[in-house]
Amino acid sequence: MSKPVTGPFEKTPGWLDWYTGPSTPRFKLPTGAVDAHCHVFGPGGEYPYAPERKYTPCDASRAQLYALRDHLGFSRSVVVQATCHGADNRAMIDALLHSDGKARGVATIRRGVSDAALATMHAAGVRGVRFNFVRRLVDFTPKDELNEIAARIARLGWHVVIYFEAVDLPELRDFFTALPTTIVVDHMGRPDVSKPIDGPEFELFLRFMREHANVWCKVSCPERLSVSGPPALHGEQNAYRDVVPFARRIVETFPDRVLWGTDWPHPNLTCHMPDDGLLVDVIPHIAVTPDLQQKLLVDNPMRLYWPKEC
Repeated sequence: MSKPVTGPFEKTPGWLDWYTGPSTPRFKLPTGAVDAHCHVFGPGGEYPYAPERKYTPCDASRAQLYALRDHLGFSRSVVVQATCHGADNRAMIDALLHSDGKARGVATIRRGVSDAALATMHAAGVRGVRFNFVRRLVDFTPKDELNEIAARIARLGWHVVIYFEAVDLPELRDFFTALPTTIVVDHMGRPDVSKPIDGPEFELFLRFMREHANVWCKVSCPERLSVSGPPALHGEQNAYRDVVPFARRIVETFPDRVLWGTDWPHPNLTCHMPDDGLLVDVIPHIAVTPDLQQKLLVDNPMRLYWPKEC
């Protein structure tokens, strides 16, 4: 994979570019594995970043994404709209259209989107919309607008992806449970892994999933959640040990409602940039049997994104 560039845009100071020359994973992915959370950035010269963005990344093209997919051993990808592109989904949709049917998308849309635009996105492979509640990344969208969007995309059979911080779940839970679609939680709801796994904060999240069978979870992004590491660098085969028990608890409690993704190209990391090959090697620590690995990486994402091919 070639070195990332920024094109006509100036990167956010201190921005960490994605890891070049990732290792080959020791863990052999099951046939048909899906990277269920990744992004494309630009390239900015072709797909400009949104004026309202809160960060400017390096470019990370579809060609570079799919080269990583092949290197790691994945068969398919779910490309999630990056916040730096706002509701301009052209870069994400371009990635879908050049995937030979091996990618699905999660879009960001606004209230004014037309039915024709939704139909075009559906034909391209979009199957969900993302609602972001992390205020450092996006401005707040009124809940009545989000409810209206959710009702419209429910008719297409799409789902809602939600991104929030664990401390905000008590405030947001009633809104989430009223959504008329399948709900997919990004990155385990960002638990504080320095707190006890049996503590009230994480138990609230588990209860949220336990009481609502339409809630799924991505057990992804340990590099964002880890406090003590060690990072997925320098051949480390036991990376992010403080995150592993939390992810494993979710996988073993809800084996039919979990997904995994690389989060490439890892936007807004400030401490280190992980080796994606070593990130894949975390998977057998959180899904410890072949059956759990099959569900996490193949059966569940196929059922959600390619149901006609299951």
